Amino acid sequence: MSFSLIWQTTRFTLDLTQPRVMGIVNLTPDSFSDGGRFNEVKAAVAHCEQLLSEGADILDLGGESSRPGAASVDEAQEWRRVQPVIQEIVGWGCPISLDTTKPGVMRRALDLGVDIINDIRALQSPGAVDAVAEARCGVCLMHMQGQPETMQIQPGYDDVIADVARFLQGRAQVVQASGVAASRIVLDPGIGFGKSVAHNFALLQHQQQLLALGFPLLAGWSRKSALGAVTGREASQRMPASVAAALAAVLHGARVVRVHDVAATVDALKVWRAAGLPQSNVQ
Repeated sequence: MSFSLIWQTTRFTLDLTQPRVMGIVNLTPDSFSDGGRFNEVKAAVAHCEQLLSEGADILDLGGESSRPGAASVDEAQEWRRVQPVIQEIVGWGCPISLDTTKPGVMRRALDLGVDIINDIRALQSPGAVDAVAEARCGVCLMHMQGQPETMQIQPGYDDVIADVARFLQGRAQVVQASGVAASRIVLDPGIGFGKSVAHNFALLQHQQQLLALGFPLLAGWSRKSALGAVTGREASQRMPASVAAALAAVLHGARVVRVHDVAATVDALKVWRAAGLPQSNVQ
């Protein structure tokens, strides 16, 4: 199988021949792993600086928690959280991703120069496809079953691999039909978003089947509850498991890994490359 290993974004053409590390910047008081630590602008900007110093290739900002059971926030509140941080870091010369589902927030952020829209609803909100189609940004389309408030209440699938693939293929087709080039699209199977532990690991084990859709994959395993189920560790103690999952995702073809623990993940990937270990079988 083959497809272009670039990600075209607003200001950057990202080379994905080497896996890229996306550092998570939660600007919310209620994130499952670091809620409230970076919801003040000064602390958030310092955290962005720290992640870049640790080797992050992309910064992914989010102003609304999507943890299981999280309630939604309105557009005005989300924008108040993300706007000042975007304004502070947009001139740093690094790709900026915004994790949002709201078209109004997307448009405002893109006007400020944000490079990527990372949408857990895969641009299903009315007006979301148009918001990105009118820009030159990169997009990440994620699969989620249900809503964050209820998604982990007995999630079920006929065939999780086929169901996720079918959804992502359909959303990519819709987005491309609106004028978004394939080179701007990355897909995310949505680990932990309406999936049981078994579903999550099935997606990892068979991740290469998703590569047949013809787009690079992003994997977001960092500190997820599935890792806690395997290790018995709380979210704050899941760094080793998160790094292991990121490496496993890269082995199975992921080109972007979204992580909290940037330095550890970057170091692990350096050792991986130095050892000559495979990163994927994508040609």
